[in-house]
Order: sequence, then structure tokens, then C-alpha cells
Amino acid sequence: MQYTTLGRTNLRVSRTSFGALPIQRVTLEEAALLLRKAYDHDINFFDTARGYTDSEEKIGHALSDVREKIIIATKTGAKDAATLCEHLETSLRLMRTDYIDVYQYHNPERMFTPEDEVYQAMLAAREQGKVRFIGITCHRLDIARQAAASGLYDTVQFPLSSISSKADLQLIDDCTTHNVGLIGMKALSGGLITNARTSFAFLRQFENVVPIWGVQREWELDDVLALEANPPALDDAMWVEIERDRAALTEDFCRACGYCLPCPAKIPIPMAARMKLLLRRMPYQPYLTEEWQANMARIEDCTGCGHCTDHCPYGLDTPAMLRRNLEDYRAFLDAQTVKE
Repeated sequence: MQYTTLGRTNLRVSRTSFGALPIQRVTLEEAALLLRKAYDHDINFFDTARGYTDSEEKIGHALSDVREKIIIATKTGAKDAATLCEHLETSLRLMRTDYIDVYQYHNPERMFTPEDEVYQAMLAAREQGKVRFIGITCHRLDIARQAAASGLYDTVQFPLSSISSKADLQLIDDCTTHNVGLIGMKALSGGLITNARTSFAFLRQFENVVPIWGVQREWELDDVLALEANPPALDDAMWVEIERDRAALTEDFCRACGYCLPCPAKIPIPMAARMKLLLRRMPYQPYLTEEWQANMARIEDCTGCGHCTDHCPYGLDTPAMLRRNLEDYRAFLDAQTVKE
């Protein structure tokens, strides 16, 4: 396992790290197997969030006996001091720990500063020893770059992958310049990058980028551990594949961050808004079931309430994307029916 220093925190973290969002979808014991196997293979950095239902509890269950040997990052969506304190105490209790190494604001609409009570509460928690370092996660590049340069944040978490734009990659230099730890989320772009080798090799170029790989199944963990054991070279053939992905996944696509939810019409937006890509980049059969046909049909119930567009950090016209994807879905379904 290779390790790197997480900016000015001076924390030595594994360059292959564990994103705990997906373990909320598996049982306690299944999660424990994954977390413990990751630890046994020298992964020491685990990222979760108060908003990831029971992920914190699962980390506490699986890893509390090795707490001093691991580094934990979690997040709060708090916008006021009282909520931050409540979230913090809950996270500490569930993860069976007295402190959090990196406590992150979870995708705030703007960068919090010392003038905000929620930032003052974070400082108080740090003074009490309950928080070691202050971080921020975001899907908006302007906020990420502002935070990196502000001197107020020890870490920034932002989507980074082999299809990241030149503008997004500028954040890497920003964090290097300001000695800020850079945590890379969505290394597979919400599952649309189907070859983990390309993003692994691409991100491994950057010493200060720490990707957190979301793990739900043991084979996913095995895959990323195998890449760590034998890091692939970023050669010409791989660049061809990366450029092919970049051409297919233009700026106007859903990254499945989920901030559009909940949808009043119960449309599964993060999946439905990128269904055209899912049908062509993954085995399509699971998306043609009666259940998924009903899910996609909910797009017709969209009321245009504006919740999804108001909350999309990428400024996408989500209702229009949903309508296009429904039209394509039905055409794809019809074509498969004719073949059968």
C-alpha cells in the first residue's frame, strides 16, 4: 500500500481509501466484512457522512477496536451551531470514538467563514478535541477553489476522475499551492466509467489526490486492492480509452450526486437522468424490468416544481434530461422487444 500526506494535516493516509456511502445498502455483517478486509489490506482512511444512514454505525461496529490505527472523515449537513453539535455527538457515539480526524461540511451552498455560527461551532469542537481538522465537500468548483485558497479548511473533497475537465483539475494545483488535502470522490463518475483502471492510473499521477473508492461488494474491494498491488501504467492505450469516455460523457450528464432528491413525484432522478448512458455502458437487462419501466414512467408525473434544478450543483436542466431519457428508454425497450 502506498501512502501520502493529506495536506497540512500531516495525516499519512492510504492512497487507496474507502468510501463508505455504499455500505448503507448492505447488512451490518456484510459491511463489517468489507471494512475489516480493507483494514487488513492496509487501507487506513475511511470516509463517511452523518447523512449516509447507518454507515457510521457500521464503521464503529467493524473498526472501533483499531480506532487509533485508522483515520476517519465524516460530514455534517448542519447550517447552524446546534445542529452541528447534535450531528457531531451522534457521529462520535455511532463510530464509538472520542474524536473525528476530518470533520467536513457536506456540500454547503456556500463556503462557511468564521462569521457563521456553524463555523464557530466547528472551531469550538476542535478546541474541545472532538475534531482534529476541518474540511469541506462540494460539487461546485467555485466553492472548492475558494475553500482551498481561504486558509479556513484543511481538506477539500471534490469529484475527480479520468474525465475531469481542465478547469476541475486546476483544483489539484490550488490544493498543492495552499497545502490543502484533496480527497477525490466519484472516481468512477457515479458508475459511468466502467473500467476502474483508467481512473486509478489517471488519479495516481497526482501525489496529493486521495481517491475514496465506494465499496458495496467484496469483488469491488478486491478490484481496487488488485490495482493498488499492481498500479497500471497510464500508457497510450489507456489514454485512448479515457478520451473515448470523455467524448461520451460530456459536461451535460448527471453525476448521480443525489442532491436533487427527494423528488415529490418519486422519480429516481440520479438513475433516470442518466439511463441512456446506463443502458449502453452497463448490462442493460436489469434496467428493463417491470419495476424499472414503472420507475421511468414516473417521469410523466413530473410537476415542474423546480426542486431538482434548484439543488443541482452542476446547473443541469434536470426535467428536460429526464424527458429525453424517457423517450430514449422507451425506444430502446421497443427495440429489445422486437429482437426477442
